[in-house]
Amino acid sequence: MRWFFPLLLLFAVTAQAAGPGKAAIASAHPLATDAGFQMLEQGGNAYDAAVAVAAALSVVEPYSAGMGGGGFWLLHREKDDLQTMLDARETAPAAATEDMYQAMLNPRFSLSVLSAEDMYQDQDGQVVRDRAVNGALAAGIPGQAAAFAYLAEHYGELPLKTTLAPAIKLARQGFEVEDHYRALAGYRKDVLNRYPTAASVFLDDGEIPANGTLIRQPDLARVLEALAEQGRDGFYQGPVAEKLVRGVREAGGIWTKQDLNNYRVKERAPVVGHYRGARIVTAPPPSAGGLVMLEALNILNEFNGGEISEDLLPHLTVEAWRRAYQDRGRYMGDPDFVSIPVDNLLSKSYAEQRAASIKLDKATPSSELGEPVATGEGFHTTHFSVLDGAGNRVAATLSINLPFGSGFMPAGTGVILNNEMDDFSAKPGSPNAYGLVGSKANAVAPGKRPLSSMTPTFVEFDDRVAILGTPGGSRIITMVMLGVLEAANDAPVDDWVSRVRFHHQFLPDQVQAEPAFLDTEAAKSLRLRGHDVVSVDREYGNMQAILWRHEDNSVTAASDPRGIGAARVGADAD
Repeated sequence: MRWFFPLLLLFAVTAQAAGPGKAAIASAHPLATDAGFQMLEQGGNAYDAAVAVAAALSVVEPYSAGMGGGGFWLLHREKDDLQTMLDARETAPAAATEDMYQAMLNPRFSLSVLSAEDMYQDQDGQVVRDRAVNGALAAGIPGQAAAFAYLAEHYGELPLKTTLAPAIKLARQGFEVEDHYRALAGYRKDVLNRYPTAASVFLDDGEIPANGTLIRQPDLARVLEALAEQGRDGFYQGPVAEKLVRGVREAGGIWTKQDLNNYRVKERAPVVGHYRGARIVTAPPPSAGGLVMLEALNILNEFNGGEISEDLLPHLTVEAWRRAYQDRGRYMGDPDFVSIPVDNLLSKSYAEQRAASIKLDKATPSSELGEPVATGEGFHTTHFSVLDGAGNRVAATLSINLPFGSGFMPAGTGVILNNEMDDFSAKPGSPNAYGLVGSKANAVAPGKRPLSSMTPTFVEFDDRVAILGTPGGSRIITMVMLGVLEAANDAPVDDWVSRVRFHHQFLPDQVQAEPAFLDTEAAKSLRLRGHDVVSVDREYGNMQAILWRHEDNSVTAASDPRGIGAARVGADAD
């Protein structure tokens, strides 16, 4: 039995060396990336780092995500290959029901007789967009704080007092305004000025702050401290909850203390697909992102197993997106409320059926495919990716919807609330703020989670694994898929985040692209086949990506050059 102990030692050494031995974080802000590494240096794991990154982003990216929002957290635990998604998406308040049909413009209007649909419709049944995107009525019950507490309890090594400390410090000491902040504050300046509490924090006497101005958030620091001290109850019960509810109701919203107390994070099994040797693990409903992307990749698989010429690939990609986005609108919503034919949508037979209608030499008008429905959501979101030395991974996409969310901040909280209620179909068949049309599957209901495009993703090959995601509203799915295509080509991680982007979502029937795409060979190929290629007149997206190669344990990370983020690779703590 003398061999037993050396074998045991060999096993132990092998087990310890299972991970890359180094960590990486890519996020949308350097201060958030630094906060994550502080946790790793203190002995925390990827999940602790993720809490610190997200909390810091809630301070320094008030336009993208925060304690008044929610999101999806895709997790991989290396020791047992556990893969799960934490669904911390916002929920509709209990008063958001479909059986009350009095319009808000009625002089006898009362919250007690307001329907979920009528919240956003006038007396003529027309959607009043302002109600869906601005102010207290636009806000769903946030899931961010619950996600922090859940991660700390079930996956992390460090207490919230530790992981939230960098964000608390940033909130108290402040962060400096830069051009990105100024641009997004300018976009929502008028709305922020409607709500003095928010304007007093994010504007300077009603104007966009100058570069270098310190944005201090002492109220938000106190909310984070309550969460750090009391866990989940520090946000969803007690003084913080009371301030949130009081502020919302005084401003015409419909939250109750029970709405907050009832909020729960849900663990959901990711959806899994395959493309050109890769196993793709991604977000399940109520995100439509994973299903749409995997359906589109399955359609591409029908053409020579995905090995497609450079000339033909853009056309087939657009046609695959066209069909997958059509199904997004037809079938997808909160799986706790609607039945989604996931197995059928991801089946080979369905991919064959959808691929059969594609012409290699000609674009298919969306009108020829039938039911003209699609759904969409706001565009200002954030994403970060984390890998620790043991090989644990996090891909998290978080949002408050539009820049600065609803623009509304309950007094004494420092919490800018989301406007995710606009991600529901305020009126099935009527376009939302982005001209996208919703279906009954995504109609408002009490406790329901609105459909999303957030697509945090792992791409697993035999010799390497990728972690990626991006903000960008309905364009998230196509951006992530373009990143997957780059990963399948074994391109460097910098290429994934920087490549020029194009998009199609069934309606409008256009290939929407960054300006730099218009003169590419891909654009020319699309036009020759009859596609309407138009510029969105700006760059979009902010991808954060990590690549770990197993053969040499090399790790690379990249932050989208379109943003101000930072990607860093460093030694993990022992």
